[in-house]
Amino acid sequence: MQWLLLAGAILFEVLGTLSLRMAATGRRAWYTAVAVGYVAAFAALALALDEGLALGVAYGIWAAVGVALTSIASRVLFKEPLTPLMVAGITLIATGVLVVELGAH
Repeated sequence: MQWLLLAGAILFEVLGTLSLRMAATGRRAWYTAVAVGYVAAFAALALALDEGLALGVAYGIWAAVGVALTSIASRVLFKEPLTPLMVAGITLIATGVLVVELGAH
């Protein structure tokens, strides 16, 4: 259950961040989606931690997957850049999170 809650936290955070991009373009109604997304993300993360997921592992995975998904979605939805160097950086973040996860066991 803790992994499902973490997945929910990641998805809500990504949706909140994408909504923030929409709100920043002058569409103020999107701020409601930003608030709902972030509150839901932190609530799901708190529940995942309550289920026993280690904070360092949870936050690392949340950050890495969130950065990757947001970057990809921003490219698709908003035509923002996603250069090879950016992909390399995302890969380094994911590798670092994997090392943290392996070190936790």
